[in-house]
This record gives sequence, C-alpha cells and structure tokens, in this order.
Amino acid sequence: MSERASRERLLAEAFVAVADSLTDEFDVVEFLQSMAVHSVELLGVSAAGFTLADSQGELGLVAASGGHAWVFDLFALQQGQGQGQSQDQGQGQGPGPDCYRSGTAQTNIALGDPEATTAWPGFAPRALAVGCAMTHVLPLRREDQALGTLQLFQTTATVLGPDEIALAQALVDIATIAILRRRFLEQTLVERDQLQSALTSRVVIEQAKGVLAERWQCTVDEAFEALRRHARTNRLRLTECARLVVAGEFDTEAIRRG
Repeated sequence: MSERASRERLLAEAFVAVADSLTDEFDVVEFLQSMAVHSVELLGVSAAGFTLADSQGELGLVAASGGHAWVFDLFALQQGQGQGQSQDQGQGQGPGPDCYRSGTAQTNIALGDPEATTAWPGFAPRALAVGCAMTHVLPLRREDQALGTLQLFQTTATVLGPDEIALAQALVDIATIAILRRRFLEQTLVERDQLQSALTSRVVIEQAKGVLAERWQCTVDEAFEALRRHARTNRLRLTECARLVVAGEFDTEAIRRG
C-alpha cells in the first residue's frame, strides 16, 4: 500500500471515530484514545496524549497513544506529579501547561535548545534524558473556552512541516468539537431530568392539595398552606409529603392539627 493510500485510510478511520461521537453512547476517553493513536500514525510522531482541564483548571492526562512508559512520566511531570522533583526544579512546568494557559500552539520545540531548558528547567532535561528530542503542543480551544491540549513527542529532532501541523490542528479541532458536543448533550440531559423532576413534583403536589381539600372540605389554597407548613415545621421535603398524602401513607389529621 502506498504512503498516500495509507494516509487516506487512516484519515477515513479518524472520521469514522468522529461519526461515532455523534451517538448517545459516545465515550470521551475512548474517543481521545483513538484520536491519540491516529495522531501518531498520521503525523509520524513517536507518541501523543490528550489532557483535559478540571473545574479548577488543572490539567490531567486522559488518553495517550501508549508504547512508551516515559510519555506518562513526562505528562505527570508537567502536571506537578513528577517524582524526585521540587517546585524550584520545574515541577508542574512544561510546554503543555503553557500552551493551555496561552491558548497558542507551540510546535517544533527542540528540547535541547537553551531556550527550552531556560523555560522549563525541570521538564526539558528530563525529556532529553528519556530520549525525547522534540515536542509539539496544540490547545483544545473553542473561542474563549479552553478544554485541554494535544501534546506530541518525537524521539528524533525532525520538524513537522506546515502540512503536518495543519493536520494536527484539524485533529485537535475535531476532538474539541466532539468534547463540547458531548458536554452539551450531558448538560441537556441534566436539564431535561431536572425539568421532568420539577413537573413530576408539581403534579404530585397538585394531587395532594386536591386530596386534602376534598377530605377537609376546604379550598385548595388552604390545603396547600397546611401541607407546606407541616413540611417546613418538620423539615421535610414538600414533594415527599405530598407523595405520602396521595399514597394514603400519611396521617393527614396531623397536618391539619399542625
């Protein structure tokens, strides 16, 4: 198979992964794992990994292409988890966190250059020691929303050309859109469940008001006020009190006396 045909096949597989992200069963970690592997195959780099930020803005590795144990060590070092490193030795520093904070891609970073050692005195020497000569980092970002990074590693100091960098950016954009879509879907499901819960609660409360009003021969407003007062006095949820009334599992006279 020619190199062109091989790349076209890999691109097709990447787009299949994107299509899978449109389903409700879409798993972010599995998707990013697939995209990390595709990044290595399509770009000719040694390893790749995706990080995502938590609610406090702290980056964490969620998927890596595998194959090199040192890759996980380098991610851990940039996340401030490197063993045997103190803060003044550069723990938690690296091109990954810098890229996430700035929102700007940093490509063709030669880790043996003095600039890299000066910028990341803990990360750059450690990366060189394990055989990593060059790295590239691209942000997962949509407008003002920063999600994480894609970081690429090379054991040789071979630069990525404009075409490879453009392809890497396309992979990052695909991953960003898929993650945002999943988060939107999850938020929509949460909001839908909250709305359904509110509607269900409203129905149960209305039913309880009707039961009490008929039983006590009073207005529904008077019944509701008595039910609410009882729930508040006894530190009970109004919906739960209403459900017990409707189910006939509550001493309604106790509510009335209260």
